[in-house]
Amino acid sequence: MQEWTIYEITTEKSIIHGIMLRGRIRKFALENNVNLLAENATDIENGVRFALYIDQKPDLVIKFIKNIIPDSIINVVIDEVKNPVLSKLKVNNEDRYTI
Repeated sequence: MQEWTIYEITTEKSIIHGIMLRGRIRKFALENNVNLLAENATDIENGVRFALYIDQKPDLVIKFIKNIIPDSIINVVIDEVKNPVLSKLKVNNEDRYTI
């Protein structure tokens, strides 16, 4: 099963919800042959998350984001996660659930 790295985008001042950021990142990824997931974060204020396969380098995506949102801060928040959920990070903790 493929593992992903989840990145979180926050900013110092810029608003990143309501500007079609997820769609712009997704389109950039499609045009550059990058497997990517993107979602608004619902557990933090003014945050967007994206995920890449762990073997993909984030440099190209980060450069694109920094170009359109210069005050963006991009950090890895979870590494090596399978079937990631980006909106709420706690959902990725497998120990929380039983079948």
